[in-house]
This record gives sequence, structure tokens and C-alpha cells, in this order.
Amino acid sequence: MSRNGSAPSSARPLPRVRATLPGGTLAPGTARGLLGAALREWADLGLPVPARLAEDLLARCPRLTLLATSREPLGVPGEVLRPVEPLPEPVALRLLAERGAAARPGFRTADDPEACAEICRRLDGLPLAIELAAARLRMMTPRQLADRLDDRFRLLTSGSRTVLPRQQTLRAVVDWSWDLLDAGEREVLGRLSVFAGGCDLAAAEAVCGPHALETLGSLVDKSLVVAGPSADGEMRYRLLETVAEYAGERLDETGGRAAAERAHLTYYRELARTTEPLLRGAQQRTAIARFELEYDNLRTALRRAVADRDEQEALYLTLSLTGYWGMRDLRLETRTWCRETMALGPDPFTEPVRRAAPVWRRVTDDPPPLSGEELLEARRGVHLAHLACMDTELDAWQNPRAQAKLRAIAGAYGPGLPQTCRLPGALWFYAVMLTGDMERLRELIDANVRTCRETPGFEWELAFCLQWRGNILANRTDWAGDAAQDAEEALGIFRRLGDTWGTAEALSVRAEAYERGGAYREAAAAFEEAREQAEVLGARAQVAVLSARLGSVLLEAGEDERGERLLREVIDRGDGAANEAMPAARLFLAGRLGVTGRIAEAREQLRLLREEFAIAHFAVFDAFILGAQAWLDALDGCHEQALATVRRALEQAADPLAQVIAPHMRCVYLTIAAVALAGQDGGARAHDAARLLAAADALLPSGHVRDSVERASHDLAEQRLREALGETAYARAYAEGGGLSFEEAAALL
Repeated sequence: MSRNGSAPSSARPLPRVRATLPGGTLAPGTARGLLGAALREWADLGLPVPARLAEDLLARCPRLTLLATSREPLGVPGEVLRPVEPLPEPVALRLLAERGAAARPGFRTADDPEACAEICRRLDGLPLAIELAAARLRMMTPRQLADRLDDRFRLLTSGSRTVLPRQQTLRAVVDWSWDLLDAGEREVLGRLSVFAGGCDLAAAEAVCGPHALETLGSLVDKSLVVAGPSADGEMRYRLLETVAEYAGERLDETGGRAAAERAHLTYYRELARTTEPLLRGAQQRTAIARFELEYDNLRTALRRAVADRDEQEALYLTLSLTGYWGMRDLRLETRTWCRETMALGPDPFTEPVRRAAPVWRRVTDDPPPLSGEELLEARRGVHLAHLACMDTELDAWQNPRAQAKLRAIAGAYGPGLPQTCRLPGALWFYAVMLTGDMERLRELIDANVRTCRETPGFEWELAFCLQWRGNILANRTDWAGDAAQDAEEALGIFRRLGDTWGTAEALSVRAEAYERGGAYREAAAAFEEAREQAEVLGARAQVAVLSARLGSVLLEAGEDERGERLLREVIDRGDGAANEAMPAARLFLAGRLGVTGRIAEAREQLRLLREEFAIAHFAVFDAFILGAQAWLDALDGCHEQALATVRRALEQAADPLAQVIAPHMRCVYLTIAAVALAGQDGGARAHDAARLLAAADALLPSGHVRDSVERASHDLAEQRLREALGETAYARAYAEGGGLSFEEAAALL
């Protein structure tokens, strides 16, 4: 072996093996010695190990095994790669514990496991980075350290002074790797830093350029890009957080960030725009999986559009994501991004409101830009999607300005417009309901069904409108129409289209129609099937809602044990805490507990419901809870308290939305009032109570079937009144009350 000169130079001759044996074959021992010397000399010179040396040795020494550690493969025949992965979390935590204890005696990761796990995770399990972080524990707590890792290169600078300079700070480590890259590799690595959560090859080529494939392979070989298959079998490429932060800084230095981020935004806007239609049909699961896989990138693109005040891009992304948000019950996401996008343009519902013209195609069917009526409809759509999230910000809607906007939205559309036959345009109906125009609501939903039947290509829209109408008719037995028939037709269409979500929704409407008619076993079977469909999609929130409804009808069907168990499971899991599942389960369970004499536990369920459910003070839900409290008070003999509570419940039940959801609610509360009034003052007001009961029976919507709680309250009222008045007086008082209006009956309280 020989060494020439004193410093590495491309002009210097490289070390080479001079000794040979007869026949040209080296003995293994000799080969190992020469190889070790050669490798040491190359390392001293800071040069990579030459593949030719390895190949020659392996060819001449059949029994020789060569183990090489390198930034990239040698690329010789027969090479087997064993990538050195980042440390798994348990090992990384153990390293942090050991090095942390060395830096600060008494340090234990168990004292703040969450912060320690975050440190290891955000440092990508890199041993050197964890060691540098551990050194900082001499002066910082784990939480302080974790909170400052966004500035990791300035923070992690306290390495051992006995190691190579490139290993003394985190920046020096990455600087060394960066300096070994060529210009093309540096550009691609910098552009990759704009992704969030990795990307596939198509995205990488769109953002990094047409030659990204070859460069990506080189960066993967150098362990600067991590490659691995995703759930759909496609390869994905991602940067470790440390590499991404560094590459992002370098991208800023070159001035290339704006172009890279615009390319990223354009690619993911198109991905969202073209994936959204697949949510309606046989490719629904594929579309959901794609949105889930790319959600970090989609949200990053939307954040950039908002930051750039690019209304068109924000409109496209928001409208393309509302369907996915709805299926995953991401109402806070919907509310947040709708508000951000709404702020970028004028409010289309500001007085004087321009009446909507027909828009037959979805506004996102073609790439931007939008103009004219389509732009106006896109703006309306974002405002309507925001309206549907009003339960997440009730205070914002409880003022004159917000109420005026509801009236403006209600008046902006006419019956049967095509854009109101699908989401988000159909959400306009919420404004109509909230402004209390019940008769107009029926006219509007009928007009939408007619529009869908008369319009070629509106098959999915027809199923959607039928399901929507069936949902309302199931609650409004006093309206002419057949909820079950609408549900069956919608179900047939959704099944033919392969739309699993729509199938679950139509089955749920079928179940509600059965339930309202008292066919509880049939309702349970339909809810079971709907739940199975939702489980196929992994729609946990929808499954929770359907489980609560199933538990309720099982109780009505006489399957008490299973029904109560299901309700408790929904409550304990908390999957529906952000929607109506958990509140409904607590309300159903409280009713069951009251009927079976477990009053104290029933009260506890209502107390927890008030504490945990922010929308509990919204009129319709407040009415439900107040009614349940009044029922428990009446059962418990607290007659004055029951009457006070039922008065409040009746006030809330007069809300227009409450009348749509539960038009029988006021009659039920009059019955509960009759129970309390019958027991007041030793029966002195039993005559008025009998008149109340008669009014409640007469005003009950036609076709309404009482559930177990309603039957129990009615039976108790009748029993108490007959005992207090006797048969003749009861019959006379009851006859007097049959002709009372609701207002006249309520005045008796």
C-alpha cells in the first residue's frame, strides 16, 4: 500500500493493492488484511470506498464476505442491502434515558413519558440527534426541549469534542451529507421539503420536475429520502423531519420555495378536485383512502392558498373536501377552513341578495378559474357548508346579524334548482328550517325530487333527495307522504351505484320509518344493516350514531339487555362525542333508567350530558333534556320542580327546528305536565291535568306511535287522574280538554 502527498486531491493516485499470489488469487487472510488497510487509507482521505476493489476481492476470494457501511450501496453484483433504520421508539427512549441520566443524574424518561416520546419521534430516532438532545437535558426539562425542536439546528450543538467535527452538532451532520450531493440532488431534496407526510412518484415528478425519478433513486440510496410502500401498494417517499427542516432552509436560500409550493398546491388541488366525484359511487372506499393518505398534503395546500389569499384555489380545495369531511365527521375542520375561505371573498348573502340562477354542473367539474354564476355558487357553497357546522359555534349564530343572514340564505334559492339537489347546495334547507317556514320546506323537497326525476344524469341526486325527504317524512307523520317508500327507492339507487355511504343513510331512513310506525324489530334489522355498511367504510362516527339508534329500538322491541348494553358501549367508547351519538345514547339510556325506576342514575346521565355536550343548550336539544328532567321530577314526586322544568321545555320545543325533528314533542311535554299537575296540592288541580292530557292526545300528530317513555308517562297520568277524580269526573274533564289549542292548554300551567 502507498500514500502519496499530504492532502486529498482528485489528482492524487488512489491507494491500491500491490501484493498478489500465484494464480491471481489472494488468500482470505491476506485479502482481509489488505482490504482493511485499503479501507483505512480511503477513510483517512475522506474518499468513498471504491466498488471496483470490493468487486475484485469478491471475485478472487469465493469464501470472502465483505461487510461495508456506507451512505449508499456499492452497486456490485451479489450485494445484499440491509438499511440501518432509525431507532424504534423503545430503543430510542432507552438511549435518551441513558444519555439523559449521564447529563443530569436522576433523569428518568418515566417522569415525562409524553415529552420524551415526542423528542425521539421528532428527531426521527436518529442516535446522534438523540444524544445531542440528551446533552441539553442538563439545563432543560423534556417538555421545554420538545417544544423547541422547531429550532433544532440552533438547539442541538453540544456534541462531544472528541468526535469528528461533522458529528459535533446536528447541523454539521446534515451539512456534511448535503455537501456530497450534486446540484440536481440538492434541488430535488429542497423541493421535497414542501410535502407533508410524504408523496407518491406522480406528486414528486409534478413538484420536483420530470427527472425526479432518477434523482429520487439516488437520494434513497444515500438514505436522505425514505421509500416504502403505502397501504395501497404504491411507493411513497418522505423526508425525516430533521432532513426536511434542513432542506427547507436550503430551498429558501435558493429562492425556489414559491415555485415549489405553487406546484404542490396545483397538484393537490387537482387531486382533490378529481377524487371528490369518486365519493359518490363504487369507488367510494378508494376515494376515502386517497383523501386519508394525502390529507396532510391537502391541508398544507389549503393552508398555502389561504396564506396567499388565493380565493379560487381555496374555494376549489374547500368544496372538494367537504364531502370527505362529512363522511369522517370532521366538523371542526369544515368550520375552520370554510371560515378561512369565506374571508377571502365577498359574502354572497349580503343584502341585497342576488337570487341564485340554475347551475347544472358542479362548480369543481373543471379546473380554475371560476367566473360568473359558478363563482357565486362556489362562494354560496362554502357559506352553506359553514352553516351546517353551526352546532360547533352556537354563540356566533345567536345574534340579530346572524339571524338576518339565515333569512337571506333562505330567500336566495328557489324551488327545484339543480344545485340544491346535491351538497353543499342542499344545506340551504337548514336555513329554511331555522327560519320556521315549515310549509315551504315541504314544497322545496318535493320540487327537488321532481327536478331530479326530470333531469338526465341526476340518478345519484335523485337518491340523495329521496333519502333527504324520507328522513323528514319519518319525523313528520302528519305530512302526506311515505318515508318508507322514499327510503326503498333511494336504497335501490345507491346499491345500484355501489355507494356504500348512501346505502347506509337510506337504510337508516328505512329504520326510522319502521320505528315511527312501531315496527321495532324491522327497525332494528335496518339499523343493523346500516351499521354494517358504515363499518365497511370505517366511518366510526356514523357507526356510533347508528349503534345508539339501534340500542334505542332494541329497548322498544323488548331486547332490554342488549339495547342497554349497546347504549353504554357508545357512551364508554366516546366515538360519537363530537356528534349526536353520545348525547343520544345518554338521552335514550336516561329514559330507560327512568322507566325502570333507576331515577338517580338517570339524573346522572342527564347531568353528564349537560357537561359534555356543548350543543346541549341549543333549543332542540335543550328541549329534549329539559323534557327528560321534567319526567324524572314527576316520577320522583317533585311536582313543582317538574312543572317549572316542563314550562321551559315547552318554550324550547316551540323552536322551528324542534318542530321539524320532533313535531310530537310539545304533546309529550303536556302529558308530563299532566302527571305533575295531577299530584300537585293533593290533587286539587287534577281537573286541569285531565284537560291537559286530553289536549295532548288530540294535538298529537296523526299516525304517531308512542315509545316506551311516552307510554309510561301517559299511563301514569291517566292512572293518577282516574284515582284523583273518579271515572265520571275524569271523563267530563277529559272531554273539556279535547278541543283546546296548544296555547290554551299551555296556559293551564
